[in-house]
Formats: sequence, C-alpha cells, structure tokens
Amino acid sequence: MKITDHIHALKIPFQITDPSGQKLPRFVYCYLIYGKKIALIDSAVASSENLILGYLNETGHGTEEISTVILTHSHPDHIGAARRIKSLSGCQVAAHSLEKAWIEDVELQGKERPVPGFKSLVEGSVHVDHTLLDGDLVDLGGLTLQVIHTPGHSPGSVSLWCAEERALFSADAIPIPGDMPIYQDILASVQSIQRLKRIEGIGYLLSAWDEPRAGEEAYRVMDRGLEYLQQIHKAVLRAANGMGSPAEIDPMELCRQVVAEMGLPLHMTNPLVARSFMSSLATRLTS
Repeated sequence: MKITDHIHALKIPFQITDPSGQKLPRFVYCYLIYGKKIALIDSAVASSENLILGYLNETGHGTEEISTVILTHSHPDHIGAARRIKSLSGCQVAAHSLEKAWIEDVELQGKERPVPGFKSLVEGSVHVDHTLLDGDLVDLGGLTLQVIHTPGHSPGSVSLWCAEERALFSADAIPIPGDMPIYQDILASVQSIQRLKRIEGIGYLLSAWDEPRAGEEAYRVMDRGLEYLQQIHKAVLRAANGMGSPAEIDPMELCRQVVAEMGLPLHMTNPLVARSFMSSLATRLTS
C-alpha cells in the first residue's frame, strides 16, 4: 500500500496460538521507506521476507538496495524475518540498546518471555549492527528518521518521526481499544503516548497493529489509546481490591476478573496480558 511517494505499508497476516491451542488470526504492518537509501521498519514474522522482497521488486528495486532494517523492538512479530532479510540483502540492522539482547539471542527471549508458537514466528537470532538511542537521526538521503524512545510496550521500544513526510511510525506504542493489551509498564506507556501527542503536524500515523491513519485521526487514535489504558488501570485496581498485597495476588486470577469486567475476549486471559495488568499495581496514573 502506497502511503506517500516515499513510504509504502505492507500488511503481513499471521497466526498466533492461544493457551488452549486455538489459532487466532493476526496481522502486523512493516514499512518500506524509499530515500536515496531504502530502509525497512520491522521485518514481521518468519517467512515474511517473501512478501516484503516481492513487493520491493514490484516497485522496481532489488533486495540488495535495502540499506537498513530498523527493528522497533524485539518481539517475534517484528524481528521474525530479520535474519533472512539481512542474509539476502547484506543490510545493517538497527535497534535500541535495551532490545539488543533478545534480538541477538532469541532462545533467551523464548525463555524469558514464552509465547505460544514462538519458534514458528522467529527464524533465528540476528546481530544488531547499530544501537539506537533517543534523538538519533537515521539519514536515508533526502529523508531522515528521528528516533523517539517510547518505552512501555517493551523497555527499548522506539517510534520514528519522518518530518519530511510528516509520518510517525509508532510501532506498538499505542494500544487499540478492545485489542490485546500487551505492555510491560503502563505508566511508561502512557508517558510515551503523551510524548507522541506533542509532535505537531502529524500527517500519517503508521502503527504496526492498526491501519494507517491520516491527519487529525492520528491524534484521536492516541487519545483512545490513553483512555483504554486508563480503563484497564481502574479495572485492575478494582479487581485487586481485597486480593491482598501485590505479592499475594494470583496474576491469572486478576487477569480473568479484569477481562470479564471489561468484556474482552476470553483468549485474552493469558500470561502476557496478566503481566501487563500486574504493572498497574506498581504505579499510579492520573487522568
């Protein structure tokens, strides 16, 4: 999908397995940016290189023209095909320093953050050639990407701002109401979204797990994401009342109660969502 002359979005379908073994359809967006150099933002899941490189060829470019793959964070639906794309293109891989360990050692990630079907989503580990820090600039020749550290979803999550195209690549920083809430630190998530909201003149909001949004809708999406986090936070605190200290609370029982109260799908009662909800017990949010 062509967003601008220089930015193209690729919607990659895949499946995840819930704790009961049920296959759930999902998708993730990655983005090709055509400056004098070509960058790929995220690589989607394993085998996605076929779709990505096929699209690149359709637009008149060769695999070897990819200069950089920027991984917004280390989760499997973002790094899955990075190893293969790097092997085929000879490109450099860039990611935040806090995500590097899980990208370069996917076995470690699989142990520390077990996800059903993890090995089918990630082809393998890949070396990070460049570590990104907040405020870094990635020069693509005529286009520049500014790195914005947006922790919360994961410690080293980054968003990218392309001022020339007025495009904000937000990765998984902004939750979608009713969708699976996955984050490690709810307060950091709120603060990251608030920071993104302060960017003036956003023409395109390009998320990994939502359709591309244009103009004022970009800011409305961020507002809805903040409201969703506030709703979750309040529901968690209500459910936790009477369960004892945070150390005494059963995360899965807490998750079941919050999912039921908010009317979320039952498959969201899982360890990843439970861990997200537990982060509310360690922080205070203000409206």
